[in-house]
Amino acid sequence: MCSTYAQDIIGPITLEDLKKEPFAEWFNTEYENYAPFGKTIAQLDVVQEDVAVTIFMGTWCTDSQMHVPAFFRILDEFAFSGEVQIIGVDRDKKTPTGSATENGITNVPTFIFYKDGKEVNRIVESPVEFLEDDILAILSGSDYKHTYEN
Repeated sequence: MCSTYAQDIIGPITLEDLKKEPFAEWFNTEYENYAPFGKTIAQLDVVQEDVAVTIFMGTWCTDSQMHVPAFFRILDEFAFSGEVQIIGVDRDKKTPTGSATENGITNVPTFIFYKDGKEVNRIVESPVEFLEDDILAILSGSDYKHTYEN
């Protein structure tokens, strides 16, 4: 499913971009409506050291419109201290710099987690359980497989 905005963002996106119209309509609503699991949030604080995240998303994509705001709500709940980079892709999952292709992006949103500069795992399109549970599994080193992984 997709929506069309005259200003779909392809390339780098800031969180502030998503909080402004026309994206604020879905971003703020999904952010406010998501209620993270407190028990999982408490565990996330312990495993966040040296973690960075790159998010590939489509501002036109309903999965991105649902999961990206929820992801930021989770990060805010446990005061995530790492770097988060957001990159917008076109409907073919491409970026002007080729970074989506270089990172093997086939579905959006894709949340790529790095620890000490190396990719540890990713959530692709939608969580297997719940976003915060999947994040905890990835950051705690559990045997996590994303939706499209065999």
